[in-house]
Amino acid sequence: MKKIFMMAVAMLMAVAVMAEEDNGKAKFKYEAGAEVVSSYIWRGLYNGGLSFQPCASVGFVSNSDKVKFKIEAWGSVGASDWKFRKGFPELANGGDPNTYFVPEFDLTAELQVYGLVLGATHYYYFGGTPFFSSLNEDGGSQTEVKVGLRFGDFCKASGLYFNWNTMVAGNDVNPKTGKRAWSTYIDFGYEAEFEHDITLDLCVGFTPWKSLYTDYEGKIAVNNISLRFGKTWNVADVVDIELFALGSMNTYKINKHNCFEWKAGDDKLGSAQRLNGTIGLGFWF
Repeated sequence: MKKIFMMAVAMLMAVAVMAEEDNGKAKFKYEAGAEVVSSYIWRGLYNGGLSFQPCASVGFVSNSDKVKFKIEAWGSVGASDWKFRKGFPELANGGDPNTYFVPEFDLTAELQVYGLVLGATHYYYFGGTPFFSSLNEDGGSQTEVKVGLRFGDFCKASGLYFNWNTMVAGNDVNPKTGKRAWSTYIDFGYEAEFEHDITLDLCVGFTPWKSLYTDYEGKIAVNNISLRFGKTWNVADVVDIELFALGSMNTYKINKHNCFEWKAGDDKLGSAQRLNGTIGLGFWF
C-alpha cells in the first residue's frame, strides 16, 4: 500500500507539471457509482457469482484533455460474502468450492499523457487471495503495474487500446518453484461508440508465460476473448444508468472435446471455466 501511495504522489506531481505546460489549469474530476453484476468476470476468469461492485475516483484533467490523473477505489462483494465468509478452510475440508470467493478491495493510481498510460493497482482480498498459489506469506494482497496505450490520442485509430499488466509484489508465487511468477496479462482491443449512447468493446487478452491465469502451468495462453455491449441513459443530468452484457471465452486448456462445456463446482473456479458471461446494471454520478 505504501508503494502505491508513493507512486500516486509522484504521478500527481507529474500531472501538475504537465498540465502547466499544457497552457492551462487542470480541471478537477470525480466520479462515484456502483454496478450489480450477475457474475464477476475478470480477465477471462470466473471470480464469483452475483456481486455488488462500488467505485469512486478523483483526479485532474488538463484543458486539452491530453493529460489525466486519477486515484480510484473499487470493491466487490458477492452474494455469499455478506458475512465475509472465508471459503479456503471450507474448500480444504471438502466444502462447497463456490463459497471460496472473498470480498475484494482495489486501489489504483493512473496517469495518462497523450495516450501513454502508466498505473499501479493494489489488490486486497479479505480472507486470502482467490487464485491458485498455495503460498500465502504475503496474505491476500497483490500489487500490479501497468503500461498502456490509447491510440486515439495520437493517431486516427480512435478506440484502439493496448495494456501490459504485471504482478510485482504480493501473493504471486509459483508453488512448484517457490519463485515469483511475475504473472502478466496483456490485452488489446477496440472500443466503439454509436448513436444513442451505445458502446461496444472487443478485447483479446493473453498471458505470455506461466502465471496465476493458468494455475502456473503451460506457456502462452489466450485466456480472454470477450465482447461487451452497453447502453447508457442520462437522467436529469445527474446520474448515468448503464445496462450491459459481456461474453468471454477462455481458451486455456480448450480442446475439441471440451470447447463448449459449462461445468459447475470445482471446474467453474478460475481458469478452468471456458465460457463466461455476465449482465450488469451500473449507476454513475
